[in-house]
Amino acid sequence: MINKQKIALLTDSCADIPQALVRRYDIYVVPLKLIFSDGEYADGVDITPTEVYRRLPQEIPKTTLPGGDMVEQAYARIKQAGYTKVLAINLSGGLSGTGNLVRLIGEQTVGIEVAAFDTLSGSLGIGMTVIQAARWIEEGWSWNELLRAMPALIRNTHVFFCMDTLEYLRKGGRIGKIAAVAGTLLQIKPIISFAPDGELTSVAKIRGRKAAMQKMVQLATALVPRGVPFNLAVAHGDAPAELKEIREMAQKSLPDYLHFLEGEIDCTLGAYVGPHLLGVGVQMLTEALFAAGKEN
Repeated sequence: MINKQKIALLTDSCADIPQALVRRYDIYVVPLKLIFSDGEYADGVDITPTEVYRRLPQEIPKTTLPGGDMVEQAYARIKQAGYTKVLAINLSGGLSGTGNLVRLIGEQTVGIEVAAFDTLSGSLGIGMTVIQAARWIEEGWSWNELLRAMPALIRNTHVFFCMDTLEYLRKGGRIGKIAAVAGTLLQIKPIISFAPDGELTSVAKIRGRKAAMQKMVQLATALVPRGVPFNLAVAHGDAPAELKEIREMAQKSLPDYLHFLEGEIDCTLGAYVGPHLLGVGVQMLTEALFAAGKEN
């Protein structure tokens, strides 16, 4: 349903926002594309993460930007719905040119004002940011308040992911700032995050899956100052049973969250990192509220 401010939210399929929230907040999502030997698939539209994981042992797909026509169609639907302004919140420019494409097409679209933001993050980092912006729009925040708050919100959003292996990142050429990890037989589990420039970076190497999950929660918890309002999120990729464990760990360690988000890793990021991924994210709100003039 259109809001009084006529502000729409546009993101991409790497935001990992549950469909119920996409519908509730009328969020527009453009899918990235995966290219297998048998054809091209739109992330989350023509193929599911589960299908991608099943195919990974035989073939790692190439990933590519959404089609320009799909972005144009999204803006057309936004205009047709009666929106006049768009917050475009997208996948890290350190991983993809999606955000730049969305921005450029938005600048060329007549009849709407577009403000594009690079989250310098992925998955939970995008999803938490989009949903928090949606809450603020629902609360009646003005366009200028939102524009002032978004950079601070992005700066204060942090995600950590526990992986089984770096094999898929290496084969897909997405290794970024991550140092090679030796010791597969020793059960060394890398924990990755996003560097300030939006590239993936290694933050820890932990022996054992359970210990890696605990370390990930510790890293997130250490970022949240006492008394500061924050959001909490968890996600999984092909690890639904362990999702419950990481949720319980995170909520026990950080019980005072304002909002909680739970998601499933999308096809594109799943193809980057492989199966059995777990993620934890935290998002502190004080600086963004202050920037918007809402600190009271």
